Amino acid sequence: MRAVQLALPAEYKIALVLAAGAGLRQGEVFGLAVEDINREALALNVVRQVRIVGNQLVYAPPKSKKARTVPLGDGVLDALDDHMAAFPPVDVTLPWERPGGEPVTARLVLSMDGTACRRQVFNMGVWRPAFAAAGLEYRPQEDGMHGLRHLYASSQLENGVSIKALSLNLGHHDPGFTLRTYTHLMPTSHDRSRAGPPTAPSSRRGGLTAWRRPDHGKQGC
Repeated sequence: MRAVQLALPAEYKIALVLAAGAGLRQGEVFGLAVEDINREALALNVVRQVRIVGNQLVYAPPKSKKARTVPLGDGVLDALDDHMAAFPPVDVTLPWERPGGEPVTARLVLSMDGTACRRQVFNMGVWRPAFAAAGLEYRPQEDGMHGLRHLYASSQLENGVSIKALSLNLGHHDPGFTLRTYTHLMPTSHDRSRAGPPTAPSSRRGGLTAWRRPDHGKQGC
């Protein structure tokens, strides 16, 4: 994923960091606002996503209508700060849940042409071209942004995070679902003894670590 990260336009690199470094779904990345960053607790409050309903952008609760708090690593926070310094957040007002719903304004970290990112426009105009620019063949089932959640999950498990904690971080409805989805990634004791570097960005002290391209594409999680 390092090659894709380098190939992404500067204003959109943060999308990869938030998906792989905090486990956010694509719509949650698009809906993340400045007010959702809890610096004191080093956490992200995931309280909204951007969806398309009737071809109109709307805000909505995260999947399963379940808000959550995700631990925020120093490296991800550094990346957020760098991004917001270079590309100031934008106030975006969208209806809540449906066209004509109550207007809600959020100061979005990531935007496109002054409004929230539209999934298809981002995927076809930003994400897929980055693979081409990196000299990589795009694999629809493996290389969508959702695959970065699996990258995040594998990193968490490698670092000893429990299935219950991972389930909460990912916003799953049931730890059993998380276990069934990621049991093949759970490291053995031998694996832990030779664990490699994490896939999330490190803090400024160490720069960015290597990003590994996900080789699995389970959807819906």
